[in-house]
Amino acid sequence: MKNIQIVGFILVVIGSFLPLVHVPVIGNWNYWKIDYYLAGACWFFSVCTLFSILNNRQNLVKIFGILLLILFAFTLFAVKYKSLSYFSFLPFRSWTEAIAGTIKLKWGWFVEFAGALMLIIAKKKAI
Repeated sequence: MKNIQIVGFILVVIGSFLPLVHVPVIGNWNYWKIDYYLAGACWFFSVCTLFSILNNRQNLVKIFGILLLILFAFTLFAVKYKSLSYFSFLPFRSWTEAIAGTIKLKWGWFVEFAGALMLIIAKKKAI
């Protein structure tokens, strides 16, 4: 179980450096390019999770895993909202939605969510 949780921790940390959002002209953005504060919160929760894993605090590991999932869901919502509000100066709503639709989510989110789910789902070994 500890090994599965450590793998989940590693996936969350590595996932913060993988491409999460693709902006057409600029390129791929990871968590650090999206927002420093959200990336810092992700790493803070990850470090707390690592200390909880090493100290065999399974309840804390699950709590921090849930907090990471909430953070990732909030970030996804914030990226979509920001892309829609960024182009709000356009006169027609259909134009705004079409141009905001060019900002795509990338495969790094699968790694982030998989790592957080591994932290939550890992069961305590029956002895």
